[in-house]
Amino acid sequence: MTTSTFPGTFLGRHRRLVVTSPTFLVVSLWIREGRIAGFEAYEQKTSRIMKRYGGVVERTVRVSEPGTASGQPFEVHVVCFPSQAMCEAYRTDAEVKALSSEREAVIMKTVVLEGTLVPTYAA
Repeated sequence: MTTSTFPGTFLGRHRRLVVTSPTFLVVSLWIREGRIAGFEAYEQKTSRIMKRYGGVVERTVRVSEPGTASGQPFEVHVVCFPSQAMCEAYRTDAEVKALSSEREAVIMKTVVLEGTLVPTYAA
């Protein structure tokens, strides 16, 4: 068992901190045509909820315009949570679930890839 000061959870009476690996998500989002403002409002709401679970959208890359025939997503997000458990807690949050109809109105497709952070290839 590895101990550290953060991130992780306290276990037992010795109050040792168990280190958990961060969870990284690459999220590709296709939105409905004409729904940029609604999409941005939705993302601001979910980002505030995500913060409660230690989650953050580390990077947002706008790839294309909504409704284009390119087949590319509108945006790609790199998201990080301190652990898989915190990510799951966010995904099952009642407030996030309550926003599902708003989400359906602006987002037509989502692809989520989960990965591990590795060193960059910079020289």
